[in-house]
Amino acid sequence: MTKALTIAAGDSVATMLDDAGAGDRIGDVALSAAVPRGHKVALVPIAAGDPVIKFGFPIGVARRAIAPGEHVHSDNLATGLSGTGSYVYDPKPVPVADALTDATFEGYVRADGRVGTRNEIWILPTVGCVARTAERIAKQAGAALAGQIDGVHAFTHPHGCSQLGQDLDGVRAILASLACHPNAGGVLLVGLGCEENQVDALLAAIPEERRGAIRYLTAQFSTDEVEEGCALVAELAAQAAMPRQVVGLDRLVLGVKCGGSDGLSGLTANPLVGRISDRVAEAGGRVVFTEIPEMFGAEQMLMDRAADAGVFDRMVGVINGFRQYFIDHGEPISENPSPGNVAGGITTLEEKSLGAVQKAGRTTVTDVIGYGERIHRDGLTLLEAPGNDAVSSTALAAAGATAILFTTGRGTPLGFPVPTVKIASNSDLAARKPGWIDFDAGAVLAEGFEAAEAALIARICAIASGAPTAAERNDEREIAIWKRGVTL
Repeated sequence: MTKALTIAAGDSVATMLDDAGAGDRIGDVALSAAVPRGHKVALVPIAAGDPVIKFGFPIGVARRAIAPGEHVHSDNLATGLSGTGSYVYDPKPVPVADALTDATFEGYVRADGRVGTRNEIWILPTVGCVARTAERIAKQAGAALAGQIDGVHAFTHPHGCSQLGQDLDGVRAILASLACHPNAGGVLLVGLGCEENQVDALLAAIPEERRGAIRYLTAQFSTDEVEEGCALVAELAAQAAMPRQVVGLDRLVLGVKCGGSDGLSGLTANPLVGRISDRVAEAGGRVVFTEIPEMFGAEQMLMDRAADAGVFDRMVGVINGFRQYFIDHGEPISENPSPGNVAGGITTLEEKSLGAVQKAGRTTVTDVIGYGERIHRDGLTLLEAPGNDAVSSTALAAAGATAILFTTGRGTPLGFPVPTVKIASNSDLAARKPGWIDFDAGAVLAEGFEAAEAALIARICAIASGAPTAAERNDEREIAIWKRGVTL
C-alpha cells in the first residue's frame, strides 16, 4: 500500500509521503498516473468548479472534473482568491498548551531584562556606499577580538540614499530596531556623510537608554575610517563583556518563518514549529510571525484567535493593506507559490497559506506591529512584512527575535543577524544538505510529533546557549530591506 496522508476528515485529496507510480493504491483508490512525494492525489470524484479540500479547508477549485486516483496539481486545480477580503470578528476558544517550565538556556541578560542568545558587536552602515567599509572594519576588529566576544558582524545593504518617504523611513526603522537588539552587546553605526539617511537622524530613532551601547563614525570626516572603526569596536567589546546566565524559555523571543516550502512543509515542519510556538507563548515567552501574503486564504483562522476586537481590526488592516498593495501594482494577489513550491507539490496560494500559518500554532494573537517596529507584548505577535525570505527574516530580527525557526522543504543556505535554525520538512533534504540543515522534521512521520518536539526543543536550547547553527558555521549572515517606492 502506498503511503499517503489525509490531514482532516472530509479532505478530498491526500498527500503522497513517497513517490508513487500508476496502479499504486491508497486504500481503495488506484493511482492513474505517477505522483511525486509531497504532491496530491484525489480520493473522491471532484466536479468541475467544486472546491478541492485539504487541511479541512478549500485550497482552490477544480478546473475540470477530477477522478479518484488523479494527480491534483496546476493543470486541474486553480486558486479561488481575488481582491480584498471581508472578515468577521468571531473569536473562537484557544486551546492551552503545556508551558515549557523545565526547559532552560544560557543567555546574556541585558540591563533592561531582555535576554540575548549571542553577545556580538554589530556594524550597521547607514548607506550602501560604506558597506565595504563596514565589512573591512568587521573583518579586522573580529580577528583582533577573537575569543573576547561572540563575533563582530557587518550587516550591509544597498539603501540609505536616493530614497524618499516610505522607503527612507523603512530603512531607518529597520536599522534603528537592529541597533536595539539584545544579541548586540554593542553597535557601530558607519555613515558616509552626504546620504539621506544621516547618522544623527538614525541615532534619534534609537531610544536614549540604548545609546550607551552605540558608537558612530562618519567616513567623510574621518582620517582613517577603518582604524577609527576598529578602535570603537574594541571599546564596545570591552564594555559588552559578560557571562551567560541560565534562564527559562519565557525569556526567549522566537521568529517563525518558512522558505522553499514543499508539499510536506504543512504536514511536518510547520505544525512542529507551531507546537513550539504554543509552548513558548504559554511559558510567557514571545513569538513573532509574518509573511502576510502567505496568509491569504487562511487569514480568518488567525483572526479567530485575536485577543480582542482591536487586535482583530489591526489584523484586517494589515492583511487587506497587503492585498491592496498587490492590486495597486496591477498584480494578482494569488501570484504565489514560487516555481520551487510548485515543483514540491504546492499548487495554490490557499494551499501554501494553510500550511504556512501552522507555524503560528494555535495560541492567541496578542499584538500586531508594523514593518520595522519592535515587539511590545508577550505571546504571539503578527508582524507586517512580505513573504520574501531575506526581507521578512530581517524584519523578524529587527522586531526582536533572538532566534528564527526557519522551515524548508527545498533547502536554502541563507542566514540572518540572529541564529537561524533550518528545519527540513523531509528527511531526504536533511540527509542531502547537512551543511544547511539543523533539524530533520521528516522524523515526525516515523516517530510522531511528541518525540520530534522534545528533540527540537533540546536543539533550540542548545543553539540559544551558543551552539552554532549551520548558517553561522557557513558565515551566512544577511539583511534585506523592503523597497516599496521611488529611487531618485
